[in-house]
Amino acid sequence: MALRFLKASLGAALISGAQAALAQQPASAGDAGLAHRDKTAMCIGCHGIPGYKTAFPEVYHVPKIAGQQPAYLINALKAYRSGERSHPSMRGIAASLSDRDMADLAAYYGVPAGTAQASGDAESGKAKVAQVCAACHGPDGNQPSTQDQPILAGQYADYLAKALHDYKSGKRNNPLMKGFAAQLSRQDMEDLAAWFSSQKSRLHDQR
Repeated sequence: MALRFLKASLGAALISGAQAALAQQPASAGDAGLAHRDKTAMCIGCHGIPGYKTAFPEVYHVPKIAGQQPAYLINALKAYRSGERSHPSMRGIAASLSDRDMADLAAYYGVPAGTAQASGDAESGKAKVAQVCAACHGPDGNQPSTQDQPILAGQYADYLAKALHDYKSGKRNNPLMKGFAAQLSRQDMEDLAAWFSSQKSRLHDQR
């Protein structure tokens, strides 16, 4: 009887300890790329517009979330889902999210400002710049060789990658850019976009 009780108590303690240890483990890292592709549509209508303000129930600026602490973003979404936070739109959105969705979104928005939309490798892009871009746009995208050449530094990475894809496919027809883009793989384009988007620039959002 005493031995059976001891075994039962020991088993319960082991289960309790395992549960506590599991609860203390950090949440698994989210997938920023997956969030970027499939999960941000519900966010960009408010958080993707610089200076955007709420319309209901009170009017104030929607907070900037790009570059925020990922763990904070997850906790905030869980608080909306549970009702701990009460904004109607956010409660509705958070109610549709799984824990994995929240982790993915936090991974996407939680990266440093200016790189949130970059899916390439900036350092790899830097190595390619001298070969295909620097003569016209400068090594960091801030020194166009003529006034009709664009500044690339600080531009949105997804826009830059899209432009390069369009030059290669013929959707944009500039002969010079088409020739350069023809040399590039999709990864090259993503890497170049990541590099230029991460550079300091005078480009900015303006309403």
